[in-house]
Amino acid sequence: MDAPYHRAMHLRWTTILLLLLATALLPGCTVSKANIRRADAVVAAQARRELNCTRDDRCAQASPLLDAATQALADSSEAHPVHVVTLLSDSEAAMVARINLIRAARQSIDVQTYIWDQDDAGQLILDELIQAARRGVKVRILADQLFSFNDPSWLDRIARAHANLEVRLYNPTFHKAQTSPVEFAAGIVCCFVKFNQRMHNKVLLVDNRIGITGGRNYQDRYFDWDNDFDYVDRDVMVGGPAAQAMGASFELFWKHKRSVPLTHLRDVNRLLLSAPAQAWPTPSYSHPERVARVQEEADDAEWLDENLVTDSLRTSLVEFFSDLPAKTDGPQKREARDFTAHVMRMVGAAKREVVLQTPYLVMSKRARSIFMRLHQQEAPPRIVVSTNSLASTDAFAVYALSYKHRKQYLEDYSFEIYEMKPHAVGPAEDNAFASADDGPESKPKATVGKRIMGTESRSVLSIRRGSKRNRPAPLVSAGRRFGLHAKSIVVDDSFAMVGSHNFDPRSDRYNTEAGVIVYDRDFAGQLRDAIMRETQPENAWVIGPRQRSIPLLSSLNAAIGDISASLPLFDFWPYRYATSYDLKPGCTPMRPSDPAFFSCYTPVGDFPDVALSPKLIYTRLITAFGAGGAGIL
Repeated sequence: MDAPYHRAMHLRWTTILLLLLATALLPGCTVSKANIRRADAVVAAQARRELNCTRDDRCAQASPLLDAATQALADSSEAHPVHVVTLLSDSEAAMVARINLIRAARQSIDVQTYIWDQDDAGQLILDELIQAARRGVKVRILADQLFSFNDPSWLDRIARAHANLEVRLYNPTFHKAQTSPVEFAAGIVCCFVKFNQRMHNKVLLVDNRIGITGGRNYQDRYFDWDNDFDYVDRDVMVGGPAAQAMGASFELFWKHKRSVPLTHLRDVNRLLLSAPAQAWPTPSYSHPERVARVQEEADDAEWLDENLVTDSLRTSLVEFFSDLPAKTDGPQKREARDFTAHVMRMVGAAKREVVLQTPYLVMSKRARSIFMRLHQQEAPPRIVVSTNSLASTDAFAVYALSYKHRKQYLEDYSFEIYEMKPHAVGPAEDNAFASADDGPESKPKATVGKRIMGTESRSVLSIRRGSKRNRPAPLVSAGRRFGLHAKSIVVDDSFAMVGSHNFDPRSDRYNTEAGVIVYDRDFAGQLRDAIMRETQPENAWVIGPRQRSIPLLSSLNAAIGDISASLPLFDFWPYRYATSYDLKPGCTPMRPSDPAFFSCYTPVGDFPDVALSPKLIYTRLITAFGAGGAGIL
């Protein structure tokens, strides 16, 4: 028998075994009520209850951030709301703001997230929350199970750390905290729809008065603490009535049937009933010096004023939107997809310009319809898209589908696409950026920004954390790498969104998402500047059509490429309609539609800086065969 037959038989038997395994796992998924009661009793008896503060204010530290939010609420009325908003593009400021708010809490802290790791960032925030609980603050953490707290013994300790701290995991696989690779595969086979629906919201709310939402999870990469691969990300801090809307949303998720207490999880329950109680340990940090630095800055009034308070804006209309947790039960229910629907309406209302930043450019059917309608208007708005290149992303499968549809994006929707370079300079300190239309005088200086100052640079090939499937493709160049993770939109320079919503079918239909929409021109200007700096030549390649240098051959190549790209399978033609371009020295940045574009830009290939590797081959294969998976990648 030939090799293809053996491979087919192997795949068939693997599928059968996974189905049998899933069937065997399902009956024993839930924990018995008796064991839940026993574990609850253990937690009640062994969790610390003593407080290290007897004051009414819970020994909260002073915070200009919380004070501004309190004042905004005091000045608000239903007819005239008042908010204070702060854009958190700088990663260190984003971490310091969180620590400061946690230490300032007097009543409650609610945290909702998609990822919580045991690295420095995850340990630091968790330890700060436990210290708040010991002061007498009620702390609740709701994390999506699949990529959070994957160590049951860690959760066993957390469950007993303090009576004021409570943790729940959202949509746990087989009612466990830890999902093994075999269980991961079994979950896909037996319960694909349920397994595929995740809680992607990110919220930190203090005293129901001030909250942070956006793209950052609790992992080193989201705060520029990974020396190999970090995310360019963004949050917004909001004080005022919109923060109270965050609280209402959190409460809905907390009480939802998929939010499971730790004592209901099989592996954690087993440890609670069998393992002796252990005191919460002092965190052990890989880089204690940087942890100490942000802890010190969180108490430094001058630092807070310079890096957070000064950049805050006082404005009126701010709306927090979140999909309902019911979205995961019925993704077709319109009322459950509140935030997703609002984002779509927001883009569809554009008159002059949409500036969109998204890690993944794989659009849903509804999004394609909206951009087609905008393109067909008599005076279509400019659409600027900042996204990842293959060199900067760790989601190469998603990138492959974006790559497949480049011609549609450029021709049918008139997108201007800027793909991030892996060694992007990024935000430079005290350096304002403008759009590519503003001329050479606005070109950014070649300086290293706050995002990468004072850190070690090493090859991306030495990434330590995460599975191999989450690592970016190897590069030709060496050095520390950045990937885009921020999700933001600015429409007509008048209102803007910062949230967790990737502009892709998964965010549209499956994951629950959340974010803030700010109706303020100054805030929209701040956000637009932040996105546009990531499109500058030192930070991004421009995607443009190939120059047709040999008329007959180029036309034939384009025709074959069009046919290949239109096929759901066997899209193997290597010469695509569009490719990546880099600005020539001495030239001024310009749009691909400019007649002088080809004289000032050099083509650098479809996947610049990416070394020949299995992931590069996988990208080509997914482009050829993966069109049907666009909705779930």
